[in-house]
Amino acid sequence: MKRIFHTALGLIAAGLFFTTSTEVIHTTIGHTEPNTVVLASTKKSRARRHHAILKKLVKYTDAESAGPNQNYYFTNGKAKLSGFANLKAGDYHFANDSRQRARTAKAVLTYSQYKASQGSRQGEPLDPTAWPDSNPEIGITFALTGRTYHGYLWNRSHSIADSLLGKYSYTSSNNFTTGTRSQNVGADQNGGMRAAEELVENYWEAHPNTKNTVQYETTPLYHASEMIPRGSIVDIKSSDKSLNTEIVVINSAEGVKINYNTGANNAKPVVKTTQHTTTQTSHTTATNQTTSPQQSGGWTTAAEGMVYVSASDKYYTQVTNPNNYTYESKADAISSGAQPAARGNQYARP
Repeated sequence: MKRIFHTALGLIAAGLFFTTSTEVIHTTIGHTEPNTVVLASTKKSRARRHHAILKKLVKYTDAESAGPNQNYYFTNGKAKLSGFANLKAGDYHFANDSRQRARTAKAVLTYSQYKASQGSRQGEPLDPTAWPDSNPEIGITFALTGRTYHGYLWNRSHSIADSLLGKYSYTSSNNFTTGTRSQNVGADQNGGMRAAEELVENYWEAHPNTKNTVQYETTPLYHASEMIPRGSIVDIKSSDKSLNTEIVVINSAEGVKINYNTGANNAKPVVKTTQHTTTQTSHTTATNQTTSPQQSGGWTTAAEGMVYVSASDKYYTQVTNPNNYTYESKADAISSGAQPAARGNQYARP
């Protein structure tokens, strides 16, 4: 015992007993709790892994890039989940950091949650920390598809989607980050965060009424003290282990230089041209604006042939908050893969 005591003192003097986490505080001379060592090692390993991923995200976002597959995400091996020991089926947890930035979102998803969320948006998106003061409609041209998106640059982006967690996804602003439209749905409506969400949606469709669960964890990654994430890590694992993957999502927009502190950017706002129909008679000239929405009773109604497209690619004709949707022609919405909403709610109507 005397030899162990002196050995421990020597290690302390040499600086070999240390921790980088405030959660790991139990260290004794001559004896270290095994669980404490494992926890410290796990946290260090996780931090190193996240740092390596963040370096890639900074590289892609600084280059205004859509990433290696040009669709705003890449796969990164198997899921690497943590913090699920006390969560049971249907549970969820959202957290922030000391700067009030969304930190992690975890849920043990069920088929019943997925089924209950189908048909329409289940709530109103909440403003994340650092939501930009200005969010003009812009154009983003995608190399993958050759198409140009016209709409808002920024979305209130779910960490765990409405389509997976339903109404519970709106219970905390810590489940939202400031994300580009392309980060949300990619270049082809199936990339970005949608790539991760669709994996789970497809799993439920292949396992109807199952009692299986899916552990789902999203971790936004911030560069230094920036307030808007450069991207997010999404870890997904089903209880039968047939679904087991990690997806990294890139929060950028091709051709757009972004300030990740404020959301300021160099994108040029779209100049809208209003179509006119002119009918002349010997007495009057009537001019009808054909693309302008109408407001009445708290609802905004799209003009004929126009629709409001949600972040989950459902389109509506009436909404209460048009800033949460992309306003575009019905033909463009359909060609981009959007589907008509099956039913409405207090925020949107088909």
